[in-house]
Parts: sequence; structure tokens; C-alpha cells
Amino acid sequence: MLDDILKSVPRRYGLPPDALWLPGKPAAHPSAALALAIEQARRAAADGGRPDAKLARAFTGALACLIREAMQPGSGDPVIQAMVFRHRHAHVREYASLVARAGQDRRQVRAAVDAVAHPARLQRMPDGAVREALARWRAAASHASWRDVHTALPRLLARPDIAGDTPLQTGLAKLLDNPALARLQRLDALASDELVRHYQALRDRHGPPPGSAAAVAQGGISQKRGKAVEASAARALGALAERLCKEEHAEAAYRVVTSMRVPSLIPASHEHAKTEWDAVLLRRAPEVEGEPAWDVRLLVEAKASIEAATTDLPRLRRGVRLLAQAEEHRVYPFQAGEGTVHLRGASLRALSADEAGLARSVLYCCDAPAEPTPRLLGAASRMQLLSAPASLAFAGALEAGRDADPRELEPVWNELLHAPGWAAVLEQYPRLRQVRGLMVHVDDLMAAIAGRPR
Repeated sequence: MLDDILKSVPRRYGLPPDALWLPGKPAAHPSAALALAIEQARRAAADGGRPDAKLARAFTGALACLIREAMQPGSGDPVIQAMVFRHRHAHVREYASLVARAGQDRRQVRAAVDAVAHPARLQRMPDGAVREALARWRAAASHASWRDVHTALPRLLARPDIAGDTPLQTGLAKLLDNPALARLQRLDALASDELVRHYQALRDRHGPPPGSAAAVAQGGISQKRGKAVEASAARALGALAERLCKEEHAEAAYRVVTSMRVPSLIPASHEHAKTEWDAVLLRRAPEVEGEPAWDVRLLVEAKASIEAATTDLPRLRRGVRLLAQAEEHRVYPFQAGEGTVHLRGASLRALSADEAGLARSVLYCCDAPAEPTPRLLGAASRMQLLSAPASLAFAGALEAGRDADPRELEPVWNELLHAPGWAAVLEQYPRLRQVRGLMVHVDDLMAAIAGRPR
């Protein structure tokens, strides 16, 4: 019955096995044309052939169009434009590098300041000029006034009442030569540069800076949206459990748990694997030593978008492989939102991460509408293509006003065909097709459970 219900759910997000069967080709949009060229190259390689020069020209031509589109002022991609700007200007690259490690540097410097002038340490000092000077110095660090922190150090070290305090003098002297403090000062100096400001403006167009109030608010909205999808998926799975109990005339034969966390007892690496499942359909199994036990029947992940599921798939596969490493004759305690649930290792070992196995045991639930024209080039693949060195050089030439030749993008084509780091891009259509095949709309799932056609 479960298999029949799942087979009856319409797959509104699905794609055909062959991208060339999609309506509307040849693709008008460069990203779709690029995806089709990549898929043709993959199929040629899989069949033991070699993609021909005509396909190479189609690829470089589509990539050139995609880069030109991304570089359009105002309507283009600010992330790519920022990357190109950084690629062209050495001190912008320096600024970006400093920004990337600024959080770590701030923590290091503030820890060094606290080692000398923590409020608790200052309270133990006698009132006077030294205590006041150190308090002002620490306040400068608290306000990220790194130039003031540095310029105050020689004056503090020159004070006779500090020079006689060996631990205090040593702590201040170490900070004077601390490279983290030097980097923070350099970052502040570069922030006023005109080119750096332009680079930062491009970055800001993509979204609010991490840690800002706007970013926190945006994250809160996304989290609320995700929780809503998870709740809808759990309700649908609950309705499925009720339907199965009625069909089998067995009360409480099925149940649903949410936020189910994988225990460390399973003897396999948890690294980069999904270790918490949004919702899980369980079927009652024979008791083990008088304790209720359950078998896994369906694993469900809730996603607010197709793109979120696409990037999640490798982690999900590793998560299923992790579960399948359970020992057959053991019972494992899993913590879930509903409390502890004991799962039989035999049902976990039956899971498989291959394409057929995932189709039997995993669903992605979504409530986003299906697009009239499916996006064939995933965001991660698009970013890797646009940020390749040859692509950045091509974009830089466009920005400089030079009429760049698509043949300059042939190194990207060669990497796509031969470099291991490009395997995910070459395989991106089969992965996208698999993800979309696992995705169901929550309304479609509810209708299939109720036996209503849609």
C-alpha cells in the first residue's frame, strides 16, 4: 500500500532522463544552452566517445553569453562582478583576504587585550592613572578602534609604573608585534579605498553582511519558512500513517517522528552526513526484550526550494549510507522530537543510497510552485563555471572594454571533461533529475494519501 501511494503521487518537479527531450530546445537562455551542452558532453563520454569541436564551440559560446549576462551593470550578477573586480585589482584581493579572516583576528586581539586588561583584572588594581589608561585602551578594542589600540601601546609601555610590572609589560609588548592587530589596521585602511568601496557595494547588493541586523532578520524569515515546510511535511506523513493503519486494520502499527537524530553508536563516520531527519515514517516491529521496536519505512526531508534539495543530495546520500552501517541484530535508540524511539538495525541495513534505493525510501517534500521552464543549470554548477580562472579573465576583458573571444574559454571546457574537481558539474543534470524525481509537493502527497486525483 505504501509503495502504491508513493507511486501515485504526481512528480510536478520531475525532468525526463534525457535533457534533449525537454520542450523548447534549442534553449534560448544561455544557462539552459550551457546545461544542454554539458549533458551532451557527459553522454558522449559515458558512451566511450569524445565530444566533438562543434559541441566545444556550443559550450564556450553559451558560457560567453552567460558571462556577458552576469557582467551587465545593474541587471547582472553582483557576486560575479565582485569576483571579477577582485581578480583584476591586487589590493581588492588583499582586502577580501583580510575580511575572510577578520573574525578570527578580532577574537585573537580581544583575547590578548583581555589577558592584560580584563575588567576583573582591572578591578584588582589600585585606582589611578594606570588603571584608567588600561580601561580606555580596552574600550578602544571593544569598539574595534584598532589604530587606537596600536598607537596606545608604545605610550603604555613607556610608563614607568608599567615598565616595572613584568607580566603586564610582556603582554603589551606581545600585542605590539601581533600580526593579527596589523592585519586589522590594514583592513581599516583599505576600507576607505575607492575601488574597495565599489567592491563592497557589489557584495552588499547580493545581501546583507553576515552578522548584521538585516542578515539576522533575513535568517529568521528563512528559518520560519523552513519550519513551516517541515510542519506541513510532518502533517502529511501523519496522514499517511493513519491511512496505512486503517488499510492494515492495525491500530498504532505506524507512527511518525520528527527531528530524528542519528546516534553515535552506529559504527561509521558521521562526517558530512545527514545526522538529523526532518520526519520519519516508522512501522511497528516485534518487541525486543519487552521494549517497543520500530522499522524505518520512509525518510522525509522538507525543503523550501528545489535548489536547497539539490545542494542537500550529497549529504543525504551519506546520511543513508551511515544508517545502512547499523548492525543487523542490534536495536538503536534514536532521539526525536517525540522522545526516544528504538529502531531495529535490520531495517536500517536494508536502506540503500543508490538511485533505486533512494527512490524507495526517501522523499523531499516542498511547497514551492513548479516553474513553467525548469532551471537546468544548478546554482553551484553555475558558480563554478563563472568563477573558473579563464571565465574571470574573460569577464575582466569585457569589463575593460575588450571584445573577448569565446575561444579564450576553452580551458574551462577541458577542465570540465578531464579534471576530477569538475565531476559534479559534468554530472549535474543526472543529479538534478534525481533530486526532482525524489521531490513531491505537499499538496500532491496529501491528495494521494486521501485517494484524490490531482
